[in-house]
Amino acid sequence: MKIALVHDMLVQEGGQERVLRALQELFPEAPTFVLIYDRDKKEKFYADKDIRPSFLQNFPWVEKKYQWYLPLMSAAMEAHDLGGFDLILSSSSSFAKGVIAGPGTIHICYCHTPTRYLWSNWQGYVEDLPYPDFIKKFLPFYLSQLRHWDWSAAQRVDKFLANSKTVKERIKRYYAREAEVIYPPVDTQKFFIAPQIGNYYLMGGRLVPYKRYDLAIRAFNKLNIPLKIFGVGPELNRLKAMAKKNIEFLGEISETAKAKLYAECLAFINPQEEDFGITAVEAMAAGRPVIAYRAGGALETVKERETGVFFNDQEWEDLANTIIHFQAEKFNPAIIKNHAEQFGREKFKEGIKKFIDEIIGKN
Repeated sequence: MKIALVHDMLVQEGGQERVLRALQELFPEAPTFVLIYDRDKKEKFYADKDIRPSFLQNFPWVEKKYQWYLPLMSAAMEAHDLGGFDLILSSSSSFAKGVIAGPGTIHICYCHTPTRYLWSNWQGYVEDLPYPDFIKKFLPFYLSQLRHWDWSAAQRVDKFLANSKTVKERIKRYYAREAEVIYPPVDTQKFFIAPQIGNYYLMGGRLVPYKRYDLAIRAFNKLNIPLKIFGVGPELNRLKAMAKKNIEFLGEISETAKAKLYAECLAFINPQEEDFGITAVEAMAAGRPVIAYRAGGALETVKERETGVFFNDQEWEDLANTIIHFQAEKFNPAIIKNHAEQFGREKFKEGIKKFIDEIIGKN
């Protein structure tokens, strides 16, 4: 069986890229079709992979200024030649699901979320784009047209997989399609339970607006207790300007350093609504509880009073109140870690392989 993998773009590393890596491990002979591939990425994992970018790769500054080419992305994805493949497996949060399959080809889309900036957060997306104001005024009209393309592209998919029940519900709402849930891969084996914990709370990942670092910073500014934040992103300078001295920004850190940070923290702070939420699962894989906003993927990964606690209102006051009443000693690290194992990398691979075998067997 000839298989093709399709991914939105390879310009950064995140949860979507972890899924791609696991799929490449499952199907090492399959080429990977993308919109853009940043060949200067520090990650050498892709160096020996067959990565096939679209015609956008030839445009100037595309690897760093890819947002400028948004109007061409749907056409670029459709232009990929996928003739001759028996199975297309796309990993998509935007354009990858829009490839055009040949007659007789089965297309399975692992959907991280229906395109966020077209459906659930388009106003925030427009505000954050690095475009002049006069372009931003016209952009909603273009996004309306792109929304039609996105819906049509979703109808071309044969079968949808969702990375959480939250995303499954969005796929039904925005695309009117059913989906089966297979949780994304988390490298749970990389994390360990520390013999002794520290006196700090932890949060981290990409520093972007929707992850609500600002909410946590306001809470910890008032509480005046230690908070460590790892990661980089466009929000870094703004967040640093907000934070008091009890909040430490660690920047980009190694996987070894991250594992130690998780293992020794009092708890991991998750103030955002995530599609799934890999960092929260990583913290639990290190045996540490999570303090999470009661919404999104956290409802599926955090077991209340066993692996973490929730706060109900996405306001700094409610988060601060939850932290004040939080008691780390009431949680059993071994129970937390055991709970996290259900989201491990091998579980993901087994789920994908079983799903494909079932679909192929029916055709």
